[in-house]
Amino acid sequence: QVVMSTAQETEQAIAAAQQAFPGWARHSPLKRARVMFRFKALLEENMERLARIISEEHGKVFSDAVGELTRGLEVVEFACGIPHLQKGAHSANVGTGVDSHSLMQPLGVCAGITPFNFPAMVPMWMFPIALATGNTFVLKPSEKDPSLALALAKLLKDAGLPDGVFNVVQGDKESVDVLLTDPRVQAVSFVGSTPIAQYIYETASAHGKRCQALGGAKNHCILMPDADMDMATNAIMGAAFGAAGERCMALSVVLAVGDNTADELCSRLEKQIAALRVGPGLDQTPENEMGPLISSAHRNKVLGYIDSGETQGARLRVDGRGFSVKGHEQGYFVGPTLFDNVTPEMTIYKEEIFGPVLSVVRVADYSSAVELINRHEYGNGTAIFTRDGGC
Repeated sequence: QVVMSTAQETEQAIAAAQQAFPGWARHSPLKRARVMFRFKALLEENMERLARIISEEHGKVFSDAVGELTRGLEVVEFACGIPHLQKGAHSANVGTGVDSHSLMQPLGVCAGITPFNFPAMVPMWMFPIALATGNTFVLKPSEKDPSLALALAKLLKDAGLPDGVFNVVQGDKESVDVLLTDPRVQAVSFVGSTPIAQYIYETASAHGKRCQALGGAKNHCILMPDADMDMATNAIMGAAFGAAGERCMALSVVLAVGDNTADELCSRLEKQIAALRVGPGLDQTPENEMGPLISSAHRNKVLGYIDSGETQGARLRVDGRGFSVKGHEQGYFVGPTLFDNVTPEMTIYKEEIFGPVLSVVRVADYSSAVELINRHEYGNGTAIFTRDGGC
Protein backbone atom coordinates (compact mmCIF):
# COMPACT_ATOMS: atom_id res chain seq x y z
CA GLN A 1 0.00 0.00 0.00
CA VAL A 2 1.14 3.54 -0.69
CA VAL A 3 -0.27 6.92 0.31
CA MET A 4 -0.62 9.20 -2.72
CA SER A 5 0.91 12.66 -2.47
CA THR A 6 -1.51 15.52 -2.89
CA ALA A 7 -0.95 18.41 -5.27
CA GLN A 8 0.05 20.54 -2.29
CA GLU A 9 2.63 17.99 -1.13
CA THR A 10 4.06 17.83 -4.64
CA GLU A 11 4.36 21.61 -4.63
CA GLN A 12 6.18 21.36 -1.30
CA ALA A 13 8.69 18.96 -2.84
CA ILE A 14 9.24 21.37 -5.73
CA ALA A 15 9.68 24.22 -3.26
CA ALA A 16 12.29 22.22 -1.34
CA ALA A 17 14.16 21.51 -4.57
CA GLN A 18 13.95 25.15 -5.61
CA GLN A 19 15.28 26.32 -2.24
CA ALA A 20 18.17 23.84 -2.34
CA PHE A 21 19.15 24.65 -5.92
CA PRO A 22 21.35 27.76 -5.47
CA GLY A 23 23.54 26.15 -2.82
CA TRP A 24 23.88 22.87 -4.69
CA ALA A 25 24.64 24.64 -7.97
CA ARG A 26 27.46 26.59 -6.26
CA HIS A 27 29.16 23.31 -5.27
CA SER A 28 32.11 22.63 -7.53
CA PRO A 29 31.71 19.74 -9.98
CA LEU A 30 34.39 17.92 -7.97
CA LYS A 31 32.38 18.12 -4.73
CA ARG A 32 29.23 16.95 -6.51
CA ALA A 33 31.17 14.07 -8.06
CA ARG A 34 32.41 12.99 -4.63
CA VAL A 35 28.79 12.59 -3.52
CA MET A 36 28.23 10.40 -6.57
CA PHE A 37 31.31 8.32 -5.69
CA ARG A 38 29.97 7.72 -2.18
CA PHE A 39 26.51 6.94 -3.58
CA LYS A 40 28.10 4.42 -5.95
CA ALA A 41 29.86 2.68 -3.05
CA LEU A 42 26.63 2.54 -1.04
CA LEU A 43 24.75 1.05 -3.99
CA GLU A 44 27.35 -1.69 -4.24
CA GLU A 45 27.23 -2.38 -0.50
CA ASN A 46 23.42 -2.58 -0.50
CA MET A 47 22.91 -4.36 -3.82
CA GLU A 48 21.34 -7.50 -2.35
CA ARG A 49 18.97 -5.59 -0.06
CA LEU A 50 17.84 -3.29 -2.87
CA ALA A 51 17.33 -6.22 -5.23
CA ARG A 52 15.12 -7.92 -2.65
CA ILE A 53 12.98 -4.79 -2.41
CA ILE A 54 12.51 -4.83 -6.19
CA SER A 55 11.66 -8.54 -6.29
CA GLU A 56 9.22 -8.25 -3.40
CA GLU A 57 7.28 -5.33 -4.88
CA HIS A 58 7.64 -5.86 -8.62
CA GLY A 59 7.78 -9.64 -8.75
CA LYS A 60 10.73 -9.98 -11.13
CA VAL A 61 13.26 -12.69 -10.32
CA PHE A 62 16.15 -11.73 -8.07
CA SER A 63 18.83 -11.96 -10.76
CA ASP A 64 16.82 -9.59 -12.98
CA ALA A 65 16.60 -7.15 -10.07
CA VAL A 66 20.37 -7.29 -9.59
CA GLY A 67 20.79 -6.79 -13.33
CA GLU A 68 18.72 -3.61 -13.42
CA LEU A 69 20.56 -2.21 -10.41
CA THR A 70 23.83 -2.89 -12.20
CA ARG A 71 22.62 -0.99 -15.27
CA GLY A 72 21.62 1.93 -13.08
CA LEU A 73 24.96 1.80 -11.31
CA GLU A 74 26.69 2.24 -14.68
CA VAL A 75 25.05 5.67 -15.04
CA VAL A 76 26.17 6.62 -11.53
CA GLU A 77 29.71 5.62 -12.53
CA PHE A 78 29.40 7.84 -15.59
CA ALA A 79 28.21 10.71 -13.41
CA CYS A 80 31.33 10.34 -11.25
CA GLY A 81 33.31 11.69 -14.20
CA ILE A 82 31.28 14.90 -14.37
CA PRO A 83 34.19 17.32 -13.69
CA HIS A 84 35.75 16.35 -17.00
CA LEU A 85 32.44 16.09 -18.85
CA GLN A 86 31.42 19.59 -17.80
CA LYS A 87 34.47 21.30 -19.21
CA GLY A 88 33.52 24.13 -21.54
CA ALA A 89 35.10 24.92 -24.90
CA HIS A 90 36.97 27.83 -26.41
CA SER A 91 37.39 28.42 -30.12
CA ALA A 92 39.59 31.34 -31.15
CA ASN A 93 38.88 33.43 -34.24
CA VAL A 94 35.60 31.80 -35.25
CA GLY A 95 35.03 35.11 -37.02
CA THR A 96 37.10 38.19 -37.58
CA GLY A 97 38.06 39.37 -34.13
CA VAL A 98 35.57 36.97 -32.56
CA ASP A 99 36.30 34.18 -30.10
CA SER A 100 33.66 31.67 -29.00
CA HIS A 101 33.29 30.35 -25.45
CA SER A 102 30.86 27.74 -24.16
CA LEU A 103 30.10 26.67 -20.62
CA MET A 104 27.60 24.31 -19.03
CA GLN A 105 25.28 25.57 -16.33
CA PRO A 106 22.54 23.76 -14.35
CA LEU A 107 18.91 24.44 -15.21
CA GLY A 108 17.30 24.26 -11.78
CA VAL A 109 14.60 21.84 -10.65
CA CYS A 110 14.26 18.72 -12.83
CA ALA A 111 11.60 16.02 -12.57
CA GLY A 112 11.50 12.32 -13.41
CA ILE A 113 8.31 10.31 -13.90
CA THR A 114 9.18 6.63 -14.09
CA PRO A 115 7.42 3.29 -14.77
CA PHE A 116 6.89 0.21 -12.65
CA ASN A 117 8.97 -2.21 -14.70
CA PHE A 118 12.42 -0.87 -13.79
CA PRO A 119 12.12 0.99 -10.46
CA ALA A 120 15.91 1.27 -10.14
CA MET A 121 17.33 1.48 -13.63
CA VAL A 122 15.01 4.05 -15.20
CA PRO A 123 15.22 6.62 -12.36
CA MET A 124 18.99 6.16 -12.44
CA TRP A 125 18.97 7.00 -16.14
CA MET A 126 17.85 10.43 -14.98
CA PHE A 127 18.83 11.74 -11.57
CA PRO A 128 22.57 10.89 -11.30
CA ILE A 129 23.41 13.11 -14.28
CA ALA A 130 20.96 15.82 -13.21
CA LEU A 131 22.42 15.93 -9.69
CA ALA A 132 26.04 15.74 -10.80
CA THR A 133 25.57 18.71 -13.12
CA GLY A 134 24.18 20.87 -10.32
CA ASN A 135 20.42 20.48 -10.71
CA THR A 136 17.96 19.45 -8.03
CA PHE A 137 15.44 16.68 -8.64
CA VAL A 138 11.90 15.51 -7.88
CA LEU A 139 11.22 11.84 -8.64
CA LYS A 140 7.68 10.51 -9.07
CA PRO A 141 8.05 6.70 -9.27
CA SER A 142 5.29 4.26 -10.12
CA GLU A 143 2.86 3.77 -7.28
CA LYS A 144 2.94 0.04 -8.04
CA ASP A 145 6.47 -0.40 -6.62
CA PRO A 146 7.23 2.74 -4.61
CA SER A 147 9.75 1.62 -1.99
CA LEU A 148 12.92 1.44 -4.07
CA ALA A 149 12.83 5.19 -4.78
CA LEU A 150 12.75 5.90 -1.04
CA ALA A 151 15.67 3.52 -0.46
CA LEU A 152 17.70 5.34 -3.12
CA ALA A 153 16.83 8.69 -1.51
CA LYS A 154 18.12 7.41 1.84
CA LEU A 155 21.38 6.27 0.26
CA LEU A 156 21.83 9.67 -1.41
CA LYS A 157 21.37 11.36 1.96
CA ASP A 158 23.88 8.95 3.52
CA ALA A 159 26.29 9.83 0.69
CA GLY A 160 26.21 13.46 1.77
CA LEU A 161 23.63 14.96 -0.58
CA PRO A 162 22.17 18.10 1.04
CA ASP A 163 18.52 18.11 2.05
CA GLY A 164 16.13 19.20 -0.68
CA VAL A 165 18.42 18.31 -3.57
CA PHE A 166 16.64 14.99 -4.20
CA ASN A 167 12.95 14.51 -3.41
CA VAL A 168 10.45 11.67 -3.88
CA VAL A 169 6.68 12.09 -4.24
CA GLN A 170 4.34 9.12 -4.50
CA GLY A 171 1.30 9.87 -6.58
CA ASP A 172 -0.81 9.59 -9.69
CA LYS A 173 -1.95 12.05 -12.36
CA GLU A 174 -2.60 14.76 -9.77
CA SER A 175 1.06 14.86 -8.80
CA VAL A 176 2.21 14.46 -12.39
CA ASP A 177 0.19 17.45 -13.54
CA VAL A 178 1.80 19.63 -10.89
CA LEU A 179 5.26 18.61 -12.11
CA LEU A 180 4.27 19.33 -15.72
CA THR A 181 2.79 22.77 -15.08
CA ASP A 182 4.67 24.29 -12.13
CA PRO A 183 6.93 27.07 -13.50
CA ARG A 184 9.69 26.17 -11.03
CA VAL A 185 10.28 22.83 -12.82
CA GLN A 186 12.65 23.36 -15.75
CA ALA A 187 12.89 19.89 -17.30
CA VAL A 188 10.94 16.62 -17.27
CA SER A 189 11.97 13.08 -18.18
CA PHE A 190 9.40 10.32 -18.62
CA VAL A 191 9.31 6.62 -19.53
CA GLY A 192 6.00 4.81 -19.97
CA SER A 193 3.22 4.06 -22.42
CA THR A 194 2.86 5.94 -25.69
CA PRO A 195 -0.44 7.75 -24.91
CA ILE A 196 0.93 9.01 -21.60
CA ALA A 197 4.26 9.93 -23.21
CA GLN A 198 2.39 12.08 -25.72
CA TYR A 199 0.42 13.76 -22.93
CA ILE A 200 3.59 14.37 -20.90
CA TYR A 201 5.43 15.86 -23.87
CA GLU A 202 2.58 18.08 -25.01
CA THR A 203 1.80 19.39 -21.52
CA ALA A 204 5.38 19.96 -20.40
CA SER A 205 6.34 21.61 -23.69
CA ALA A 206 3.28 23.86 -23.58
CA HIS A 207 4.51 25.09 -20.21
CA GLY A 208 7.99 25.92 -21.49
CA LYS A 209 9.85 22.92 -20.12
CA ARG A 210 12.52 20.80 -21.70
CA CYS A 211 11.03 17.34 -22.03
CA GLN A 212 12.04 13.87 -23.09
CA ALA A 213 9.23 11.34 -23.17
CA LEU A 214 9.88 7.73 -24.09
CA GLY A 215 6.80 5.70 -25.04
CA GLY A 216 5.86 2.19 -26.04
CA ALA A 217 7.43 -0.17 -28.52
CA LYS A 218 6.90 -3.34 -30.51
CA ASN A 219 10.14 -5.22 -31.12
CA HIS A 220 10.56 -7.67 -34.00
CA CYS A 221 13.16 -10.19 -35.02
CA ILE A 222 13.68 -11.80 -38.40
CA LEU A 223 14.43 -15.52 -38.43
CA MET A 224 16.08 -16.64 -41.67
CA PRO A 225 16.05 -20.27 -42.88
CA ASP A 226 19.84 -20.52 -42.47
CA ALA A 227 19.86 -19.39 -38.82
CA ASP A 228 21.47 -21.35 -36.02
CA MET A 229 18.19 -22.58 -34.57
CA ASP A 230 19.59 -23.55 -31.17
CA MET A 231 21.06 -20.09 -30.63
CA ALA A 232 18.00 -18.33 -32.08
CA THR A 233 15.51 -20.27 -29.95
CA ASN A 234 17.45 -19.64 -26.74
CA ALA A 235 17.76 -15.93 -27.52
CA ILE A 236 14.08 -15.58 -28.44
CA MET A 237 13.03 -17.31 -25.21
CA GLY A 238 15.00 -14.88 -23.09
CA ALA A 239 13.96 -11.82 -25.08
CA ALA A 240 10.26 -12.70 -25.15
CA PHE A 241 9.69 -14.07 -21.65
CA GLY A 242 12.42 -12.46 -19.56
CA ALA A 243 10.95 -10.03 -17.01
CA ALA A 244 7.57 -11.56 -17.96
CA GLY A 245 7.64 -9.42 -21.10
CA GLU A 246 7.18 -6.26 -19.02
CA ARG A 247 9.88 -4.20 -20.72
CA CYS A 248 9.95 -1.90 -23.71
CA MET A 249 12.73 -3.93 -25.33
CA ALA A 250 10.88 -7.26 -25.00
CA LEU A 251 10.76 -9.28 -28.19
CA SER A 252 7.11 -9.72 -29.08
CA VAL A 253 7.12 -10.64 -32.80
CA VAL A 254 9.16 -13.19 -34.74
CA LEU A 255 9.02 -12.84 -38.52
CA ALA A 256 9.85 -16.36 -39.67
CA VAL A 257 10.93 -16.58 -43.31
CA GLY A 258 9.29 -19.69 -44.77
CA ASP A 259 6.88 -22.22 -43.30
CA ASN A 260 9.63 -24.74 -42.53
CA THR A 261 11.47 -22.11 -40.47
CA ALA A 262 8.32 -21.21 -38.55
CA ASP A 263 7.41 -24.86 -37.93
CA GLU A 264 10.86 -25.69 -36.56
CA LEU A 265 10.96 -22.61 -34.36
CA CYS A 266 7.51 -23.20 -32.87
CA SER A 267 8.31 -26.84 -32.18
CA ARG A 268 11.47 -25.86 -30.33
CA LEU A 269 9.75 -23.03 -28.45
CA GLU A 270 6.95 -25.31 -27.26
CA LYS A 271 9.51 -27.64 -25.65
CA GLN A 272 11.44 -24.82 -23.98
CA ILE A 273 8.29 -23.08 -22.76
CA ALA A 274 7.13 -26.31 -21.12
CA ALA A 275 10.41 -26.39 -19.15
CA LEU A 276 10.41 -22.69 -18.17
CA ARG A 277 10.42 -22.17 -14.41
CA VAL A 278 7.71 -19.67 -13.47
CA GLY A 279 7.10 -18.56 -9.89
CA PRO A 280 7.92 -16.02 -7.17
CA GLY A 281 10.88 -13.79 -7.86
CA LEU A 282 12.76 -14.68 -4.66
CA ASP A 283 12.65 -18.47 -5.05
CA GLN A 284 16.29 -19.53 -5.31
CA THR A 285 16.28 -23.35 -5.38
CA PRO A 286 16.76 -23.10 -8.32
CA GLU A 287 15.85 -19.54 -9.21
CA ASN A 288 12.73 -19.10 -11.30
CA GLU A 289 13.15 -17.74 -14.80
CA MET A 290 9.95 -15.69 -14.90
CA GLY A 291 7.85 -14.08 -12.19
CA PRO A 292 4.29 -12.73 -11.99
CA LEU A 293 2.91 -9.62 -13.62
CA ILE A 294 2.77 -6.37 -11.66
CA SER A 295 -0.95 -6.26 -10.79
CA SER A 296 -4.32 -7.89 -11.17
CA ALA A 297 -5.41 -5.16 -13.59
CA HIS A 298 -2.38 -5.67 -15.82
CA ARG A 299 -2.82 -9.44 -15.76
CA ASN A 300 -6.41 -9.01 -16.92
CA LYS A 301 -5.23 -6.71 -19.71
CA VAL A 302 -2.72 -9.29 -20.94
CA LEU A 303 -5.32 -12.05 -20.71
CA GLY A 304 -7.62 -9.87 -22.83
CA TYR A 305 -4.96 -9.69 -25.53
CA ILE A 306 -4.67 -13.48 -25.53
CA ASP A 307 -8.45 -13.74 -25.87
CA SER A 308 -8.40 -11.33 -28.81
CA GLY A 309 -5.62 -13.21 -30.59
CA GLU A 310 -7.60 -16.44 -30.37
CA THR A 311 -10.82 -14.72 -31.45
CA GLN A 312 -9.15 -13.05 -34.44
CA GLY A 313 -7.83 -16.35 -35.78
CA ALA A 314 -4.24 -16.72 -34.62
CA ARG A 315 -3.17 -20.25 -33.73
CA LEU A 316 -2.66 -20.47 -29.97
CA ARG A 317 0.12 -23.04 -29.62
CA VAL A 318 0.87 -22.41 -25.92
CA ASP A 319 -1.89 -20.91 -23.76
CA GLY A 320 -0.78 -19.00 -20.65
CA ARG A 321 -4.30 -18.38 -19.38
CA GLY A 322 -5.29 -20.17 -16.21
CA PHE A 323 -1.67 -20.52 -15.16
CA SER A 324 -1.26 -21.10 -11.43
CA VAL A 325 1.70 -21.58 -9.11
CA LYS A 326 1.25 -23.99 -6.20
CA GLY A 327 1.20 -22.10 -2.93
CA HIS A 328 0.70 -18.81 -4.77
CA GLU A 329 -2.70 -19.37 -6.36
CA GLN A 330 -3.64 -15.70 -5.89
CA GLY A 331 -0.49 -14.48 -7.61
CA TYR A 332 -0.77 -12.39 -10.78
CA PHE A 333 0.73 -15.05 -13.04
CA VAL A 334 0.26 -15.43 -16.77
CA GLY A 335 2.07 -18.35 -18.32
CA PRO A 336 4.36 -17.92 -21.33
CA THR A 337 2.11 -17.76 -24.39
CA LEU A 338 2.91 -18.56 -28.02
CA PHE A 339 0.81 -17.57 -31.04
CA ASP A 340 1.47 -18.81 -34.58
CA ASN A 341 0.01 -17.66 -37.91
CA VAL A 342 -0.37 -14.11 -36.63
CA THR A 343 -1.19 -11.50 -39.28
CA PRO A 344 -0.57 -7.72 -39.30
CA GLU A 345 -4.28 -6.96 -38.98
CA MET A 346 -4.55 -8.62 -35.57
CA THR A 347 -4.57 -6.61 -32.35
CA ILE A 348 -1.82 -8.75 -30.80
CA TYR A 349 0.42 -7.73 -33.69
CA LYS A 350 -0.44 -4.06 -33.73
CA GLU A 351 -0.40 -3.17 -30.02
CA GLU A 352 2.17 -3.42 -27.26
CA ILE A 353 1.04 -6.21 -24.92
CA PHE A 354 3.69 -5.79 -22.20
CA GLY A 355 3.40 -9.38 -21.09
CA PRO A 356 4.77 -12.87 -21.84
CA VAL A 357 3.08 -13.23 -25.23
CA LEU A 358 5.08 -14.03 -28.37
CA SER A 359 3.63 -13.83 -31.89
CA VAL A 360 5.07 -15.69 -34.88
CA VAL A 361 4.31 -14.13 -38.25
CA ARG A 362 5.06 -16.21 -41.35
CA VAL A 363 6.56 -14.31 -44.30
CA ALA A 364 7.78 -15.42 -47.70
CA ASP A 365 11.14 -13.67 -47.80
CA TYR A 366 13.51 -11.21 -46.16
CA SER A 367 12.15 -8.19 -48.04
CA SER A 368 8.62 -8.88 -46.83
CA ALA A 369 9.87 -9.07 -43.25
CA VAL A 370 11.70 -5.75 -43.50
CA GLU A 371 8.64 -4.11 -45.05
CA LEU A 372 6.43 -5.24 -42.16
CA ILE A 373 8.88 -3.91 -39.57
CA ASN A 374 9.17 -0.56 -41.29
CA ARG A 375 5.38 -0.23 -41.55
CA HIS A 376 4.71 -0.90 -37.86
CA GLU A 377 3.60 2.09 -35.83
CA TYR A 378 5.72 1.07 -32.85
CA GLY A 379 8.79 -0.28 -34.64
CA ASN A 380 11.71 -0.18 -32.23
CA GLY A 381 14.50 -2.71 -31.73
CA THR A 382 15.08 -5.29 -34.46
CA ALA A 383 17.26 -8.41 -34.52
CA ILE A 384 18.04 -10.85 -37.30
CA PHE A 385 19.13 -14.46 -37.01
CA THR A 386 21.10 -15.59 -40.05
CA ARG A 387 24.47 -16.96 -41.10
CA ASP A 388 24.55 -14.64 -44.12
CA GLY A 389 26.46 -11.53 -43.11
CA GLY A 390 25.32 -9.72 -46.24
CA CYS A 391 21.62 -10.19 -45.62
